[in-house]
Amino acid sequence: MTETPSDQADMRAPADDILRAADLLAAAMANREACDPVRLLIEAHGLDGAYAVQKKLESDAIDRGEVIVGRKIGLTAKVIQSQLGVDQPDFGFLTDAMEYGDGEEVPMSRLMQPRVEAEIAFVLDRDLSEEGLSLGVVMNAIAYAVPAIEIVDSRVRDWKISIVDTIADNASAGLYVLGGTARKIDTLDLRLCGMSLDYAGEPVSTGCGAACLGNPLNAVLWLARAMLRHGNPLKAGQVILSGALGAMVPVTPGGAYTARISGLGSVTANFSEVSSSGSGKDE
Repeated sequence: MTETPSDQADMRAPADDILRAADLLAAAMANREACDPVRLLIEAHGLDGAYAVQKKLESDAIDRGEVIVGRKIGLTAKVIQSQLGVDQPDFGFLTDAMEYGDGEEVPMSRLMQPRVEAEIAFVLDRDLSEEGLSLGVVMNAIAYAVPAIEIVDSRVRDWKISIVDTIADNASAGLYVLGGTARKIDTLDLRLCGMSLDYAGEPVSTGCGAACLGNPLNAVLWLARAMLRHGNPLKAGQVILSGALGAMVPVTPGGAYTARISGLGSVTANFSEVSSSGSGKDE
């Protein structure tokens, strides 16, 4: 049967929508100027369409010379899932250009409307590429855990996001900071470990491991299975940001935020003033 022009247009529409959404988010990131929500372009294509936009942004990052070093998990808190009307977490990618060291100055010039949240990060020492992944397999694949601060950011104006917007926008990933003290997980009760995120000497967010899907390891298992379904399994050496242990907090320029997680120690994100150009990393 011969395709009509309208049939051909319908076949192109999903790809066109995905490219347009990716272009809007990429331009927002490059110009540090937030864009309108992209859901009107891709909502009809569901979560698969949103992940296709994210995949385009990931490919663009690789083309710029960035290296994929891990994944982040978002929407692990039940209250946030309820707010967005979803029943599962989401994921995004991490690159080497997104990482800052413990206490290193984080340039505000790289961010738009940042917030911070305290998390447990895991580093893998083996691939998670086999079918039928279990919690035991995942635990055996983890080399160690460290405290982390994820600096979440949104390219969508005023954080007016749906689940489709945040997935497309790399799960609202911005930058991240890892603590320097590594711990084997067999010495930790990750479900009960307490967290305090402090600013100017006062706690601004508190929580514990149970806030992250009941246990941060549950989040890692969910991610490992999700990455298998997407044909991109987790690899040895990758960093996994497992999800917030408490509420996220807006960043004050020039401020320092320290996350303390029982059994894991502490990590500090130290932000520049607005006018600072920060480190020599790409900005």
